[in-house]
Amino acid sequence: MLFMEKEDFKNDDYQKLAKQCQDIYKIDMYNYSKYNVKIGLRDVDGKGVLAGLTTVSTIYPEKKVAGKIVPGIGELRYRGIDINQLVSGFVSEGRFGFEEVTYLLLFGTLPNEQELAEFQQLLADKRTLPTNFVRDVVMKAPSCDLMNNLSRSILTLACYDEQPDDTSIENVLKQSIMLISVFPLLAVYAYHAYNHYTLGESMYIHRPAANLSTAETILTMLRPNKKYTKQEAQTLDMSLVLHMEHGGGNNSTFTTRVVTSSGTDTYSTIAAALGSLKGPKHGGANIKVTNMMEDLKANVADLTNEACVKAYLEAVIEKEAFDQKGLIYGFGHAVYGDNDPRASIFKGYVEKLAEEKGPEEKAEFDLYALVERLAPEVIAKKRKIYKGVSANIDFFSGFVYNMLGLPKELYTPMFAVARIVGWSAHRLEELINSSKIMRPAYMEITEDKNYTPLFNRE
Repeated sequence: MLFMEKEDFKNDDYQKLAKQCQDIYKIDMYNYSKYNVKIGLRDVDGKGVLAGLTTVSTIYPEKKVAGKIVPGIGELRYRGIDINQLVSGFVSEGRFGFEEVTYLLLFGTLPNEQELAEFQQLLADKRTLPTNFVRDVVMKAPSCDLMNNLSRSILTLACYDEQPDDTSIENVLKQSIMLISVFPLLAVYAYHAYNHYTLGESMYIHRPAANLSTAETILTMLRPNKKYTKQEAQTLDMSLVLHMEHGGGNNSTFTTRVVTSSGTDTYSTIAAALGSLKGPKHGGANIKVTNMMEDLKANVADLTNEACVKAYLEAVIEKEAFDQKGLIYGFGHAVYGDNDPRASIFKGYVEKLAEEKGPEEKAEFDLYALVERLAPEVIAKKRKIYKGVSANIDFFSGFVYNMLGLPKELYTPMFAVARIVGWSAHRLEELINSSKIMRPAYMEITEDKNYTPLFNRE
């Protein structure tokens, strides 16, 4: 195919080239089993290919007590502490958890009362952006794609750093704490800019008070009247804690460690992690759940009728409903089987918030609970699965964000506001322990060919 001048190169030409690429790049799935190569670096039973060691967090498909497996219970531990114990601890003592758990992940131990107070103050002090940054960067070229806006803002912040390329632990820690503090501002302000300049709505930039938690800060900045209930703030705080970290093997955290191993700066590393998280198979999954549930409500006459809801889910699996992809979104996980402990914890807060909001939201929660119960049955019946399947945290998070008044554009950025903590911890661990760049191997399976002179090519 001849390449024409740019203005003469048509879509049909690109389609032909795309077809050529599809034919050339396609690898028969048989080869993966033939050469024992794990697709997505995972076995069919969910076990991952070990790429390193970590002390930050871990996840298990099943809980073990005294060496014995407790069936139907997945396990997540932050710095060795079971997530259920961790959550129960700060909740029972009447505190928000984001700042406390951030300290734990960064420094390896739970803070005492003085350390927690000092760390909360540090985060509040760093919760500010350079002069005119909001005007000159955040509000420049607003877009509905807030994740790309976040990446742009993060990379631009490097221009305000006197030592952006300094990868000493002291400097990276300083950069990390600053980014953890400003992520909520960058996300919410980016939405307000889009809402004003693109959608034509009013814009307001609230400066959060220093005594507010991260969750309270987000709700204050987001809402015109700055008002929120305690239950709303607690639910958002819980969402941030549960999304904060999830083992070193998730895509964006692995991206963080891979890019860190190259020796690059913090800003480039976090921008790369944001690009990973943006993907619908990772951080964008909760939007898929929300859209699927809206489609269910639009196409099922009786939402309390178990048979009708089950029929819809079966149609989704058969690629006859929703997006015809054959996936019931919000179910299944690469590691967990019968239980995602984050979803189990979060569900209780979702129900409390729905009850506070009113009958309509409570009815919608009941619908989510019904789908949560029916979907694993439908998936097990219609699909060959190698381990159990259950609702993951994405199944509930979109519903919660909707009840909190967060627009869909902010769903994935809220994930980033939480996960920046885990990324920072893993970046520090990679810098301290690794001296080699990550360079995995790929097996080349193309047959050897001889060079053909230009005048002999067809």
